[in-house]
Amino acid sequence: MYNGCNRWQVITRLHLVLSATIVWIFCLFIVGTGLTASAAEMPEIQQRGYLTVAVKDNLRPLGFRDASGNLQGLEIDLAQRLAVDLVGTEAVKFKPVANSDRLSVVLDKKVDFAIARVTATESRSRIVSFSVPYYLDSTVLVTKDPSVQKLSDFAKQKIAVLNNSSTIAQVRYYVPNAKLVGVNSYDEARSQIETNAAFAFAADASVLSGWVQQYPQYRLLPIKLSTEPLSVVMPKGLQYDELRRNVNQAIARYLASGWLQQRSQYWGLP
Repeated sequence: MYNGCNRWQVITRLHLVLSATIVWIFCLFIVGTGLTASAAEMPEIQQRGYLTVAVKDNLRPLGFRDASGNLQGLEIDLAQRLAVDLVGTEAVKFKPVANSDRLSVVLDKKVDFAIARVTATESRSRIVSFSVPYYLDSTVLVTKDPSVQKLSDFAKQKIAVLNNSSTIAQVRYYVPNAKLVGVNSYDEARSQIETNAAFAFAADASVLSGWVQQYPQYRLLPIKLSTEPLSVVMPKGLQYDELRRNVNQAIARYLASGWLQQRSQYWGLP
């Protein structure tokens, strides 16, 4: 229980810091002030005429391929909208990446930035820069049982969780009497539920929302166990100052206008 509380306090502090950052960016945009550009990285991108962006191509509804093989999803929409604001066209060269490569492609300068379901954390912020959040992800529960309405309904039930994930501490904190069943993948979690080896599965809403779209017999509970900001990953360094500022100001506009909320709802994100 102590570990769960401590982890929750860290997550809460991070959320407060990022929330304050959103307010700062909003104020920056509204009053029309900003820092002086200190490098040519942004002009070079504009001269090139397109963005290179690392994305996911197998993660419905953030980034995935349709029946024709075309990339689509909330993060694909965001990349194309940023391209319009940053270079004046929707031209984007997408680079699908595995989870393990989402930060390294930015560090190795293989892309301009990554929009690949990356949670902004204190440890990651030491090596890369994060934009203001474009979506606040959360840990939620999915089940096939239509009678479940509240967290207390999960008491003494078996809940599947991904091994070594932060979800374990969150479930232990909010449902201390539940029995946790470790799994190595989302497919294994579904198998556990289908065979009644688990009553529910706890994981990220951004992923589980795509799962219930594919398997409508499941449903997400409207209860959030955490708040985890998804942000654009950008390189550190003064030479990328203008790029970071332009991305932040653009996302601030999308939040203020309601465009990001509309696209999130369109893709079925809670």
